[in-house]
Amino acid sequence: MTRTPLADVACSIARATDLFGDAWTALIMRDVLVGVTRFDDIAHDLGISRKVLAARLARLVEEGVLVRERYRERPPREHYRATDKGKELYPVLLALMSWGERWYGDDAGAFVRVRHLDCGHDAAPVTACSHCGGPLTSDNTVQLPGPAGRVAPGTLVLGPLIAAREDGDAGAVTPDGRDPSMR
Repeated sequence: MTRTPLADVACSIARATDLFGDAWTALIMRDVLVGVTRFDDIAHDLGISRKVLAARLARLVEEGVLVRERYRERPPREHYRATDKGKELYPVLLALMSWGERWYGDDAGAFVRVRHLDCGHDAAPVTACSHCGGPLTSDNTVQLPGPAGRVAPGTLVLGPLIAAREDGDAGAVTPDGRDPSMR
């Protein structure tokens, strides 16, 4: 089955999932960001075929998400390290982990805990407003047009909906069709 490329869709989510929407890619990034960085270790951990792993790693390197570094000369050995671009995927993985724990978790509890080294406490990921610090949810946010927004394949219905909204809440509706000023 041929996969439809999303890199040209006028949507940041589409463009990001063009690279990151594959389950193996997410798990490879999880491993690398947690400290499993050698090819053989990643292959063994995930039970992934070497061919699929090589292809995913090559794409992540090509996209500047990972770099391949030599850690030993004789015999030559290399491992993978996340670039700044790759490290910025960590909050995405934390959000997926949190959602997965909530909806697909084990009755025994969390599979892993996340310790915040700055304060020494276990933490839960939170998506918060950069202005006021309040939580961001689908019920208390609305998408407004951005400078690069346009109607194009992948946003043929969504594009006009967002374009019709004005700055602020005036004329905007939440994803379920409600006027946000009527909360």
